Amino acid sequence: MKQASRHREESTEVQDALKSCLPSFTGVAVFSAVVNLLALTGSLYMLQVYDRVLSSRSIPTLIGLSLITLAAYSLSGGLDMLRSRMLARIGARFDELLSRRVFDLVATMPLKGAKQAESMQPIRDVDTIRGFLSSLGPTALFDMPFMPIFLIGCFMIHPGIGVLSVVGGIVIILLTIYTDAKSKGPSYEVTKSGAERHAIAETSRRNAEAIRANGMLGFLASRYDEVHVRHVNDGLMASESSAGISAFAKVFRMVLQSAVLGLGAYYVIQGQMSGGLMIAGSILMSRALAPIEIAVAHWKGFTASRQAYRRLQHIMSLVPAQGQRMPLPAPKSALSVEEIYVGAPGASLPIVQAASLQLQAGQGLGLIGPSASGKSTLARALVGVWPTLRGEIRLDGAALDQWESDPLGRHIGYLPQDVELFEGTIAENIARFQPDAKPEDVIAAAQMAGAHELVLNLPDGYDTRIGEGGASLSGGQRQRVALARALYGNPFLVVLDEPNASLDGAGDEALNQAILSVRKRGGIVVVITHRPAALGQVDQVAIMEEGRIKAMGPRDEVLQSVMKRSATPAPAPAPVRPQQAPGAQAASLREVG
Repeated sequence: MKQASRHREESTEVQDALKSCLPSFTGVAVFSAVVNLLALTGSLYMLQVYDRVLSSRSIPTLIGLSLITLAAYSLSGGLDMLRSRMLARIGARFDELLSRRVFDLVATMPLKGAKQAESMQPIRDVDTIRGFLSSLGPTALFDMPFMPIFLIGCFMIHPGIGVLSVVGGIVIILLTIYTDAKSKGPSYEVTKSGAERHAIAETSRRNAEAIRANGMLGFLASRYDEVHVRHVNDGLMASESSAGISAFAKVFRMVLQSAVLGLGAYYVIQGQMSGGLMIAGSILMSRALAPIEIAVAHWKGFTASRQAYRRLQHIMSLVPAQGQRMPLPAPKSALSVEEIYVGAPGASLPIVQAASLQLQAGQGLGLIGPSASGKSTLARALVGVWPTLRGEIRLDGAALDQWESDPLGRHIGYLPQDVELFEGTIAENIARFQPDAKPEDVIAAAQMAGAHELVLNLPDGYDTRIGEGGASLSGGQRQRVALARALYGNPFLVVLDEPNASLDGAGDEALNQAILSVRKRGGIVVVITHRPAALGQVDQVAIMEEGRIKAMGPRDEVLQSVMKRSATPAPAPAPVRPQQAPGAQAASLREVG
């Protein structure tokens, strides 16, 4: 019950953001009330001109009425402009309230198994809602409560004019509802295929070198064309689903406008109203139906915003925001892994099974084993990137999920197998983009990783901009910088996944010195490697096979057991019996029987 209540609370985050804009919405509503009252100016002016000025032929009266009307129109235009600017600021405020939360979603959803297109969708959804809030679409919602006033005015002019206006409004509303029902499905498909197309294009952009070098351009272009054609077809279906209805509604509104004039002219001929009332009735009817016309014109944006709103609510309920946690002291004594099962995000089958280990401050563990044995999966679990399906990982007795993400990250250094750097300077990347990073701490981390001299030899030293993904650096340079980033701030737990994959002999030596320095200051190091050179400064070794830790102990003992096992000759294969004729084979089977 408590968990369900929490999900309901989390699912109202978008609604809460809109509620926080309520004072601004109230101001828009007040302005809308004044604008709608001033909208009566045209009808009253026409009525006075036809029934008072023309009959009295008074020029001063005409000038006076015109000046009053001009002032009313000017005030209406000014308030309308302010109302539009207020709506634009409401959209910006809504975006500001959710931008940090949406970025958290974008950074967290891939760890939950979401695809790239799904991970980027919250940003597009917020943009969609902000765009609608900043448009004229919401003004229709504020103007609709004043529709009865104008309709009552139409009835006061003549019941026939009022009935015609009401019937026309009902027909337009029914057309709008029908348009929404027909366009809902196609609009969803357009959004979905557009996200898939963007994901393929972004992936191709980020891997342009590999695509070109491996001759994959034609294949990926075919995939892109397939998704692009589907997106265009979805757009055509969405457009065609409402194009005919929109055209009919437009013609119907023009016919309705002329019908009111025609009906008013009939009543004038019959002597039931004056010419001024005929013109005033036409203006009132037009004003009464204006909110509906605005709503129809912006219905596509309203539909897209409603779908974006629901998607955001759903995603935020699936990935709830992490609440404030009690700050914990910095870990300094032990890492314990207790019978953990770890699987890839979104998968139910574990890759790592029943893994347990204990490490004390100052110890280093080398994790070895064949490919696909679960070593990198265990590394991701140790740093809290992938959650455990079962079991606990604890630092000084505190489970990883008892920490907030950023405070935990300050006590962990992680070098992933696939090194990824960010656009910025080398100093910013080493300092993890912390704005208050001290230069001496950045240099200390680089020296510990053996990267200080390397950085100084670059054109601008630590201020060298490395481009997206560290494109201006070699593979070995990227790995050294990433190692310095993992060591920045003297984290207690340092996990290095294949840290020497791109290093030469000097790099291997620097890596071992970095491992030794972490151990000397009382930290814990876990090194995952296929190369024995990275095991020179660890004191423990664990062997993983098929997702399980098969052996763990002092480095030399475990490595010797591995060498003995590999030196043991394999059993001789069973002798191959000569092939028998079918009859002889059948006879031997009978003998066995």
